[in-house]
Amino acid sequence: MSWDEELFAVLDDLEQQAEALYAAERDAELADRTRAEYGAVTLASRLMASLDAEVTLGVIGVGRLAGTLRRVSKGWVLLSSAGSEWIVPVPALTSVNGAASRSVPEVAWSPITRLGLGSALRRLSEAAEPCAVHLVDGSIHEARVARVGADFAELAVGEDRIDLVAFSALAAIRSRP
Repeated sequence: MSWDEELFAVLDDLEQQAEALYAAERDAELADRTRAEYGAVTLASRLMASLDAEVTLGVIGVGRLAGTLRRVSKGWVLLSSAGSEWIVPVPALTSVNGAASRSVPEVAWSPITRLGLGSALRRLSEAAEPCAVHLVDGSIHEARVARVGADFAELAVGEDRIDLVAFSALAAIRSRP
């Protein structure tokens, strides 16, 4: 082999080493970016990608609820299960099994999904049907949602008793569709 062929072989080898180092550095940077980007994914966005899927929700004060995820909105989800519908505030969720591996960012959500928990409770109030209201402490109130304030609901328990319940104390509300 001549000196110029040896020189080109050495230069080719150096170029291949540089390309390998660049690829390794790029792969590490992509992995870091991927981790950083995933840090912006919310539980609600993962649930939005799981609409109409069979999921099991772990709920504070209730336990596990299995059913079909029917709606995801800002701060709450609607689960259909065995002839009942469950409104579950997202802060009451402890786990989700069966969710999609992808997510849908909030900017892609329908404007209707931006309605808060109060809107869902007002709908129950308008229906005036009895519900089982589960609180995060594990207690259950058989009641009718009477009125809904900014951060609480009035529960009509029996004929003459009204209980005020803070949204933060709600674990799940079961109603009949």
